[in-house]
Amino acid sequence: MTDPVKLTIDGKEAAAPKGMNLIEAAKLVGVEVPHYCYHPKLTIAGNCRMCLVDVGMPKLGADKKPELGPDGKPVILFGPKLSIGCNTTVAEGMVVHTRSAKVIKAREGVMEFLLVNHPLDCPICDQAGECRLQEFSVDYGKGQSRFIEEKVHKPKKTEIGPKIMLDDERCILCSRCVRFMKEVAGQDCLGFVERGSYSTLTCYPGMEPNTNYDLNIVDICPVGALTSNDFRFKQRVWFLKETKSICPNCATGCNTVLWSREGVVHRQTPRDNDAVNQCWMCDHGRLHYQFINDPNRFVAPTVKSGAMGERFNLTWPEATRQIGERLKALKGKGATIAAIGTTRATTEELFLFNKLVREVLGAELVDCVPHVGEGDKFLLNADRSPNMNGAKLAGVTADPVGSRIPVIAEAIKSGRIKTLIIHGENVAKHGIAEDLLGKLELLVVIDTLPNKVTELAHFVLAGATFAEKRGTFINGKARLQRLNAAIPSPGIARPEWQTFAALLNELGADGKYLAIEDVFADMTRTLAPLAGLNLSKIGDQGVELKLGTVTPPAASAEKPAATVEAKA
Repeated sequence: MTDPVKLTIDGKEAAAPKGMNLIEAAKLVGVEVPHYCYHPKLTIAGNCRMCLVDVGMPKLGADKKPELGPDGKPVILFGPKLSIGCNTTVAEGMVVHTRSAKVIKAREGVMEFLLVNHPLDCPICDQAGECRLQEFSVDYGKGQSRFIEEKVHKPKKTEIGPKIMLDDERCILCSRCVRFMKEVAGQDCLGFVERGSYSTLTCYPGMEPNTNYDLNIVDICPVGALTSNDFRFKQRVWFLKETKSICPNCATGCNTVLWSREGVVHRQTPRDNDAVNQCWMCDHGRLHYQFINDPNRFVAPTVKSGAMGERFNLTWPEATRQIGERLKALKGKGATIAAIGTTRATTEELFLFNKLVREVLGAELVDCVPHVGEGDKFLLNADRSPNMNGAKLAGVTADPVGSRIPVIAEAIKSGRIKTLIIHGENVAKHGIAEDLLGKLELLVVIDTLPNKVTELAHFVLAGATFAEKRGTFINGKARLQRLNAAIPSPGIARPEWQTFAALLNELGADGKYLAIEDVFADMTRTLAPLAGLNLSKIGDQGVELKLGTVTPPAASAEKPAATVEAKA
């Protein structure tokens, strides 16, 4: 911080950057200034007046220097009126009171007016438990209302677009949603009509929110006026467990929070990280979690057996033994083995996958499927691979990504490739037809949900989604970030790094990894960009790696963003 401005806030000395407002400056010394309309990523509106503070400045003498009192300290002059903290910037020598009797009385008045027409429906409001109006009413509200007239009634349960429901009676006219749609989402479609107590939030005639970022206005609404149709009336937030995670739907790697209860993920919301996604996320990524709770999830390893191709469940030791026996016979015959990994796997899984198929089995044809779609100029990346950089760092794939898949298909057709190991990809959609897969002598698939490839596989090993495992992703800007497990996998399905480690051990290689930390430690010894790191050092915000230039994947025939296939 160059040339910081020194001021005092509630008796605490603070040093803040020039131009910072008092709400942010107060945070530096652990003081919260209550507010509704202010948001650090939006323009300042000054609507709510909840952030009123008492501001004083040193009295200047004729020499333009602060006058000193009998105690030797500058004489501070406070103005007759309070100032709004959101639109008052710091100044040298400024003294701020955020909890004086004058300030408390003003906030109580603001709170009383906000509650005059507010419906008393907290018990059925989806915002209950994370409502700023509820929270501040405890500090500044009264136990009873002096308002005896009938409340003004406004529209309720109004759809504004397919994703959001509006209850105008709960709206406190903070204008956060109006400013977000105009300034961040790029669609000026919301505004207020009428005046005074009859002011109402509404869409412009013939318009409604229709961008890939609409649901962010639900996040920033400080009350229950805007609710997500996806989460509406599903759970009480105080029952949910919060787990810090990463969105696995494109190369941006937005920081998120997974909200879960009793093994079910109920919603995904953005988490602050100015280096990645600020405090936003796209709706495509936010809503792309339902497959985690799919009832068709694989719950155990299976083997296809018998003349009718019946599928039987196996224990993990038995599955590892049977696959291991088949693979042992292939050691030294790498020319007959091919493998396809996934850029949706963690770096640890890709590292062990590469170790298994390249170093131990000697597979010569190894690649990943490229995933691309329609991107935008904000957060949604055209590269739909959350860990393309991890796949390249681990050595699973190289540029151009996907170029070996046609070669693998041709080698299967000619009979040269007899064994194929696939991790997390429906290759029938990406260049290897079902009739070719049917020619293989051994097809091992690690996945989470059924598809055409798993139907043909001799062995299907039940994997875990991003919500059920720990590990790391490296986003498109070479930022290494952590995943955390929010829920357990269904049945005896497990994170894929455990499966690869077990197969390595079965084949007599070094796969004695007891925890994900052991895998990462091995990676730091092998992969130079990770040297000196551990999972703790990565932290919640991630660390930037020096990987060099990364070439984006070639285009594929995937569906556009709105309909792209759900996948872990």
